[in-house]
Amino acid sequence: MNRWQKLASAVTLSWAVALGGAGSAAAQTEPAPAKPAQAKPEGEMRFAVYVTIAPAWLDPGEAGPAFLTPYWFMYGLHDAMLKPMPGQRMANSLAESWSMSEDQLVYEFILRKGLKFHNGDPFTAEDVAFSFKRAKGAQLHEKVKEVVIVDPHKVRFVLHEPWPDFMTFYGTLASAAAWITPKNYFEKVGADGFKKQPIGLGPYKFVSMKPGIELVMEANEDYWRKVPSVKRLVFHSVPEATTRLAMLKRGEVDVAYLLEGQLGESIRNDPKLKLVFSGGVATNFLDFFDMWDPKSPWADQRVRKAASLALDRKAISDADTLGASKPNGNVVLRSMEYALPIDADPYDPAQAKKLLAEAGYPNGFDAGDLYAVPPYFNTGEAIGGYLGAVGIRTKLRTMERATFFSALGTKKLKGVCFCSIAIYGNASTRMSEVVLSTGTYAYGGYPDIDELYKRQLTETDPKKREAMLHEIQKTLHERTRFAPIWDYFWPSGIGPRVEEVSLMKIDPFPWAAPLEDVTLKRP
Repeated sequence: MNRWQKLASAVTLSWAVALGGAGSAAAQTEPAPAKPAQAKPEGEMRFAVYVTIAPAWLDPGEAGPAFLTPYWFMYGLHDAMLKPMPGQRMANSLAESWSMSEDQLVYEFILRKGLKFHNGDPFTAEDVAFSFKRAKGAQLHEKVKEVVIVDPHKVRFVLHEPWPDFMTFYGTLASAAAWITPKNYFEKVGADGFKKQPIGLGPYKFVSMKPGIELVMEANEDYWRKVPSVKRLVFHSVPEATTRLAMLKRGEVDVAYLLEGQLGESIRNDPKLKLVFSGGVATNFLDFFDMWDPKSPWADQRVRKAASLALDRKAISDADTLGASKPNGNVVLRSMEYALPIDADPYDPAQAKKLLAEAGYPNGFDAGDLYAVPPYFNTGEAIGGYLGAVGIRTKLRTMERATFFSALGTKKLKGVCFCSIAIYGNASTRMSEVVLSTGTYAYGGYPDIDELYKRQLTETDPKKREAMLHEIQKTLHERTRFAPIWDYFWPSGIGPRVEEVSLMKIDPFPWAAPLEDVTLKRP
């Protein structure tokens, strides 16, 4: 039997191999559902979002492996070979089916036929290969030997060696490699032209964008999965939370994201509005950028542990997220495969001061800048207060979201950070960009952990791999590499015109999705 006969007879990969979880082989082949009889899309749903929408977020090739925000809009404009969907962490989408060879070196995908981009161009395997080539993520390009276009509707990915995380990176939001960019159109208009007029395969078409103000999408009535119910979606950039709430109460928007603290609490008693919670994918934590400098106080593990013990996680959660965010002692979600459950550090300011004194700082120290991941500046301010109460004096620095992540990824920040990690997948993918010394957002690393991490990448025995990944997480905790705070959930407000906003239909995913499922109440 030759290699391709083996491929044809190979058992379809199950969740246990692809994502290290439980599931059935039937999940790998999913025929397109028959479109139900449906009225034409109607109405306009308006969202007040808490970020300034960057044009780069409309291009799948610009979406980094550790930055979730672009998917907020990609679930409307674009589509992927596979992607998280309701009830499935990795659902077939543009890929009708896929299989893995017996030697775990070849993954073959069969594409849905007859699909067209918003401009009418056909979707083919050329677009799949082109999109993968543009995707960010060093591991993907290091591990994949070649992408073979077998025919217009079949593509193979050939690996250098078995890599258990290939489908986790490719089929979930651990990377954007499976999100498709139209090759012919992109090469015609270029990167800048594509950002100005993005073309995709998603349930909504790009209409217009006023940078920093609004993004408008219109229903794609030919979308393969289903015809969207709402004709037009408008995303308003409204960085100020009080303004988002005021717009919701005046009926100017139907969804106001991120109404923390008293703003969210005010919705509870408004009979016209609905308070909802979403999130669950991000873990917030303190990262100590200067800990790799032996002259910095943060280089002492006792100082980092003191910072962690200084935080009253429950009190901050109650004040900022109405108690929705649950403390976690690990940057890996407990629900992820290979996660090691670790309880969060208790609130113990007395022990924090004792550790600082033992480290040589009985009167505390000036710790420099405290960066808070935008727009969570209120939480950053609270954290600065708790740190100051034990003698760790910081100065809060605020930045616009895109600017912050650019500075973070280029290693330009100093001090300490109230940071966030929202990488999908399992414990391995989760840690890839913040634990490895070569990670996009890692300012340093440990050689022994780097070596153990690299070894587990090619370990095909799930039990052995779990033991290695547990050892990494245990060591990170013992060394206080991070000070994990909580798994982040936040309150938002929904207006009276909304029938279905699709929050948490994909679990975890913090924003409305799938966008073709959102609906307005009809007379």
